[in-house]
Amino acid sequence: MTEDTRGAARAIIDGNLYMVLATVGADGAPWASPVFYSTEDGRDLYWVSSPEVTHSRNIAHEPRIGIVLHDSRAPVGTAGPLALYLSATAEELHGEEALEGLRVIPGPAGRGGRSLAPEEVRPPAPWRVYRARVSEYSMICPRGDGRCAEHGLDYEHRAAVRF
Repeated sequence: MTEDTRGAARAIIDGNLYMVLATVGADGAPWASPVFYSTEDGRDLYWVSSPEVTHSRNIAHEPRIGIVLHDSRAPVGTAGPLALYLSATAEELHGEEALEGLRVIPGPAGRGGRSLAPEEVRPPAPWRVYRARVSEYSMICPRGDGRCAEHGLDYEHRAAVRF
């Protein structure tokens, strides 16, 4: 994909407040959850959750997750190129890594989140810091005239984005 695509991918990461986590439970059942996230580099995405909620329990069981970032307000039929699909490994953070996450959360001013103190994410507090480390990025290839100019395909398909 082109430099324009990398820029579009970064704009999606920077322009959204929520990501949808796709996890799987010990019983094999899929689960999707929207979570507020923060990032500096687009590679490590941080959020705060209870370790008791379904997606956190699923991550403890199976750390490989999928993530979708998209503008849910996009007009019907236009969201494809405005969505970013990520493969990542997620984990609950402890010690210095949790403090690093708290440094990044809530992100730039005006995003609506709030900063948290370390004692708010340590037992017995109900919250923990999590990180998804992204290993793969992909986007739906745009099909302006019905065909993807890069691949010549006339159906919706994803292509890797190099970050």
